[in-house]
Amino acid sequence: MDRIIERAKEVFDIEIAGLQTLRDHLNGEFVELVKRCTATLDKGGKIVFTGIGKSGYIGKKIAATMSSIGSPAVFMHPVEALHGDLGMLQKDDLLIALSYSGETEELLVILNPAKRLGIEIVAITGNSSSRLAEFSDMTVNMAVPQEACPFNLAPTTTTTALLTLGDALSMVLLEVRGFTKENYGMLHPGGAIGRAVTTRIRDIMRSGERLALVTPEATVKDALLKITASRSGAAIIVDAQKRLLGIFTDGDFRRQAERSLEVMTRPVGEVMTPNPVRVPADSLAVEALKILEEKHINAIVAVGPDNVVVGLVDVQDLPRVKLM
Repeated sequence: MDRIIERAKEVFDIEIAGLQTLRDHLNGEFVELVKRCTATLDKGGKIVFTGIGKSGYIGKKIAATMSSIGSPAVFMHPVEALHGDLGMLQKDDLLIALSYSGETEELLVILNPAKRLGIEIVAITGNSSSRLAEFSDMTVNMAVPQEACPFNLAPTTTTTALLTLGDALSMVLLEVRGFTKENYGMLHPGGAIGRAVTTRIRDIMRSGERLALVTPEATVKDALLKITASRSGAAIIVDAQKRLLGIFTDGDFRRQAERSLEVMTRPVGEVMTPNPVRVPADSLAVEALKILEEKHINAIVAVGPDNVVVGLVDVQDLPRVKLM
């Protein structure tokens, strides 16, 4: 058991050391790569990654990450490229070839055809004197001290380093190109992340007939009838201009009724909770969820300009819109 844990930690240590080496040697090559990627994307081109074996798997992940943050990227398998997939390369694209040795034959054979198409090639490799580096327009060196493999053969540290370098490139491009959380949500419409950054209060709030609005002069009985008719858990007390004054929930009624049922005839303005929690209707829906959870309340009022009530967010509606 001790040896198992010890060996596992050795792998962690070797790969961490590899990452630290790569981080400490980041230089102008990486800056130039960012500039070339940015120029490519600004022209309407895309980033095309290519590689074989483990590098290819990492290339697919980097391309997927880039595309998800608004930097169009695809993966092109070198062998498939020789049989027609080279057609995915367009004039303004940038080809990033991944090979730690820089001598992978299946990768090297597509470089000449890509050059003939006028495609700019960047090599990411651990061997700056390799044939891949010599043939490319520029090279980013990602040499690491050793693999975690005891034979120094199986790609381990090198693939971890390549993956991290790809993440660094993606995140730098995100910042340089001004990609926002809202942009991210637009590209992830089907998931929880997309809903969290695109859904607004106005998209989920109760309004119209589902909103129980009463004036402070109305009796508690009137407020309860409104609550029942709207199938809501609260009545919102407003003035003549529908500006927010207070809230009266079914929980408030139960607490008042425990003392005396005479509360039914009292003006709701006398027993309401004044100045309740509110949010602008244009706020993100997750902000309402955060407030509901932090303050342990079941409803929050949505307001527009001049504190005019436009809706109500009820905690029981949130599972339906998959925000909780």
